[in-house]
Amino acid sequence: MQANFAFGRSGLLLDLPEGFDYRVLEARTAAPLNDPAVAIAQALDAPIGCPPLSELARGKRSAAIAVCDITRPAPNRQVLPPLLVRLEAAGIPREGITILIATGLHRPATGPEIREICGEETAAHYRVFNHNAREIAEHRALGTTASGTPVYIDDRFVSADLHITLGFIEPHLMLGYSGGRKLVAPGLAAQETIKVLHSPRFMRDARAVEGSIEENPLHRELLEIARLTRHDFMVDAALSRGTPRRPIAAVFAGEPEAAHRKGVELVSRIMLEALEQPVDAVITSAAGHPLDLTFYQAVKGVTAAAHIVKPGGKILLLAACEEGVGGSEFARMLAEGQPDRLFMERIAHAPVSIDQWQLEKLALVTTRAEVLYYVPGLPTKYHSTLWGKAFESTEAAVRALLAPLHPHARVAVIPEGPYVLARCEALDFAVH
Repeated sequence: MQANFAFGRSGLLLDLPEGFDYRVLEARTAAPLNDPAVAIAQALDAPIGCPPLSELARGKRSAAIAVCDITRPAPNRQVLPPLLVRLEAAGIPREGITILIATGLHRPATGPEIREICGEETAAHYRVFNHNAREIAEHRALGTTASGTPVYIDDRFVSADLHITLGFIEPHLMLGYSGGRKLVAPGLAAQETIKVLHSPRFMRDARAVEGSIEENPLHRELLEIARLTRHDFMVDAALSRGTPRRPIAAVFAGEPEAAHRKGVELVSRIMLEALEQPVDAVITSAAGHPLDLTFYQAVKGVTAAAHIVKPGGKILLLAACEEGVGGSEFARMLAEGQPDRLFMERIAHAPVSIDQWQLEKLALVTTRAEVLYYVPGLPTKYHSTLWGKAFESTEAAVRALLAPLHPHARVAVIPEGPYVLARCEALDFAVH
């Protein structure tokens, strides 16, 4: 059979040999909106759980807007213009509006990327800044959460009269779903906050996985931080399938907790794919550009697949990794080549290092399943430290995955990786 995987900007077509019981799991999304501009306007003017945005902005002199960075396909270019028009019409001067790229600990956006994120006109006429999590002096201390997480948030956001986030809702490997509170922390948090949020206390909790939200302790922690920050208004989109700039399927705006909850209800209802039995192997992607720009981001394809593969089963990840491995700290840890179990033991009670959490999430899978890789953009010096074998061609990777399997083995094919929320209730790959 043939399967077309989301891979880089152009996709990847694979010929899969006959003789196996293939189960293709397609990304389930709502149909694209016929007129997203109308839907955005309606969401801003009749939001969920709060007055219209123009009313919230009246009498205020400044507003800060957090937007996703280049690794996320958020529809900022469509949402920002009508939102900005309403802020200015309500009396907030243009010079009082600050747009912050919520990078978390990702690299800063370049000039061309800022124009791609915000749109040419917005980037040219509004103040747009990268968040810098590594500079504590640029953050405001807001105390600690009930569980003891120190809260430091970008001072430019905290200092504004009105606090707004723009994002989108999809499954997230540790937070359940993206969007809403995530744009505040880790998006605009200092590394001192981010390290605690990504510590083993949260990463190894069985509830801190894709699709889990109501009992997810990390979700609750971020809600508390967003309240401390006075998160006033959010606009999140649910996205449909399509090009890398994925079309809008629904818009949720308003009081952040109530609006985000509505969005999660829709996305989870549409996306959930339940399997009666675990599969022997999975062929998956990291959902293509921009999510597979780096190996750091591509890990999400592995963690999403882990929920349906049997213990000792196999996962093949297909990811372009055009920008290589990812951040310098992540690259350093990956290059160390420490066995996955020893890595888990070493970090269990040690001070948290930047980006260790992504390797930790990967290790939670590689200690229970065999992971293979086709990651052509990842420098070969890292291939020996991946906790699984990397291949130079798709043919060799597929052959290595399927050859040891018995005839008619169950193989899941997931062309869009983490955009598929698949579950097999008999399995639990989380570490308690």
